[in-house]
Amino acid sequence: MSVVVNPLHPVFAAEVIGLDLKQPTPALRDKVDAIMNQYAVSCIRDQFINDEQQVAFSRLFGDLELQPATRGNKARSPFPEIFNVTNLDAGGGFQKEGDLARQYRLGNHLWHTDSSFRKVSGVYSLLSARTIPPVGADTEFVDTRAAYDALPETMKRRLEGLVAEHSIFYSRALNGGYTPSAEELKARPPAQHPLVRLHPGSKRKALYLAAHISHIVGWPHDESRALIDELMDFATRPRFIYAHKWRDGDMVIWDNRCTMHRATPFEDNVHVRDLRRTTVREKRPPPHRRPVPPPLAAA
Repeated sequence: MSVVVNPLHPVFAAEVIGLDLKQPTPALRDKVDAIMNQYAVSCIRDQFINDEQQVAFSRLFGDLELQPATRGNKARSPFPEIFNVTNLDAGGGFQKEGDLARQYRLGNHLWHTDSSFRKVSGVYSLLSARTIPPVGADTEFVDTRAAYDALPETMKRRLEGLVAEHSIFYSRALNGGYTPSAEELKARPPAQHPLVRLHPGSKRKALYLAAHISHIVGWPHDESRALIDELMDFATRPRFIYAHKWRDGDMVIWDNRCTMHRATPFEDNVHVRDLRRTTVREKRPPPHRRPVPPPLAAA
């Protein structure tokens, strides 16, 4: 069967038909890489795979992250590389209103980039649809390369050399009210990354944004938050957004180096949503220069 690639949005995202992810080979890796470098988000249809097969395919692209031990993220797979994206609790029932797992999950409704809060951040995230609600629960994506390209030149110059600090617990406190333990804070300290990164596959610059950003290193809090909020508002304008409507068997892959995404609400006490995610780690942290101070206020 020939491989068909259908664009899903004017600037990024594609549907891919005709691949078999159960047979991981270097040729398959190269084909997917080429699609990802162009589109940044790809939906590979009709991939009814299990956890073992997903892990094997994901390993084509590099080392995988392991699910951390947090009170709000309970493992439901024997494979530590599998992150469960679900509204079910460990017993198979719906997560209740006050459950830590539900509070933690609600943070996914904010625009974010997977693992930007790690020193060695994420490359690809691969999300396999196992059970999908009949309505709602779309995942929205933005292409931060296109957003960067559309910025005024004055803003692009302003962003040169800026470094942002990311923390998973900063974002989790914003939506859902999850409060980490002392052990969690110690195990997952903040990480710092350039605000603008060169995407290696497409050779295009991209904003590296996420709800995980607490501040710009070396800047006063108010100025820092004003700039981050301005960039987030700009990057998430409707012209940059692709909303993915899930089907059973979808394998959606996105490049965390040049996209953001967020979950959207659904009746999570009525319908089951069960997906499995793997995340490929970067080979090394991207370089960044000494933090740039904010411009001096006019006298």
